[in-house]
Amino acid sequence: MSDSRKNQQEEIKHRLTLNLAVTSLVFLTLVMTMAIFYVVLLLLMRQNVLSPGPAQPNEGRVFIFTALISVILGTALSTLIYRLPLKPVNQAINAMNSLASGQFNTRLQFGPWFSRLSAAQELSESFNKMAEELENTEVLRSDFVNNFSHEFKTPIVSIAGFASLLRRGDLTEEQRQEYMEAIEEESMRLSAMATNVLNLSKIENQAILGQKTRFNLSEQIRSCILLLERKWSDKHLDLSLDFDEYEIYADQEMLKQVWINLLDNATKFTPEYGLIRVTIQQQTEQLIVSVMNTGSTIPGDKLERIFQKFYQADESHATKGNGVGLAIVKKVVDLHRGKVEVSSEENSTTFTVMLPVGT
Repeated sequence: MSDSRKNQQEEIKHRLTLNLAVTSLVFLTLVMTMAIFYVVLLLLMRQNVLSPGPAQPNEGRVFIFTALISVILGTALSTLIYRLPLKPVNQAINAMNSLASGQFNTRLQFGPWFSRLSAAQELSESFNKMAEELENTEVLRSDFVNNFSHEFKTPIVSIAGFASLLRRGDLTEEQRQEYMEAIEEESMRLSAMATNVLNLSKIENQAILGQKTRFNLSEQIRSCILLLERKWSDKHLDLSLDFDEYEIYADQEMLKQVWINLLDNATKFTPEYGLIRVTIQQQTEQLIVSVMNTGSTIPGDKLERIFQKFYQADESHATKGNGVGLAIVKKVVDLHRGKVEVSSEENSTTFTVMLPVGT
């Protein structure tokens, strides 16, 4: 059964429950009003205020009169009870249904009387904040699909083009090697993009860490730097490694993704002949790893969103990327009960990862 089908069934169920509650409330109001009014009349009759006589209605007429008045008053009270307390509930339900259907510009706003209540204010603020976040995420997702399609298509076109040239056969050995290297590079680029998206999908569905072991964190970071040697050496970057040997108890494979993504991100945004500095420090029971790179300063409003998936601070998309790497970093660090921060000033950007040493 599809999710939309389940949602429709749940909505119908909730609606039926609400209607049953309202109907019961109206019925109880009518009965209570009739009973109260009839009791009042009987008391008045017993006190000779309304005593049956030749000029007074008999008890049957009194009962009919009481029933009519009870229905009128009960209906009025039931309508009032329905409209006042349940109107905000219906507003909230309609707003949630609208949001669930994909209308992320929906906002919840109660009337002037109900909005004075602190609970109503908190509800509307929370709902509107959630709707705004969903709207932003939808925009990012849409941009991601467009950007990813472009990023994915470019290497495929390149591979097809170079493969077509290789088929001609009238090439020098130097040209053949150049085209084969280009095909290999574009293939690795495709693989890296697909791997990042798959890793993010896998990590997002993971609530706890898998296999934790004790390993040399310093050696792992050095290995990640060597894996990216071609990228930073092609840009003639200066790498400064300032750390001793440190061990940590963590998920080795997942942390490897953190360092590769941070170092790859630093390499992409560092101009030629720039600097990347990696440091490790230990404070009490945690290790602090910093990755700094020179380059343009990132504005504060973009820093706040830099760890959101699909978000790219470089809106011109001049650099290769799809806004997934830093989201992976954030999720992996969170799973390790750590913290990651970013700061950017004076033409440099620093990512700081704080991780518990573990036992």
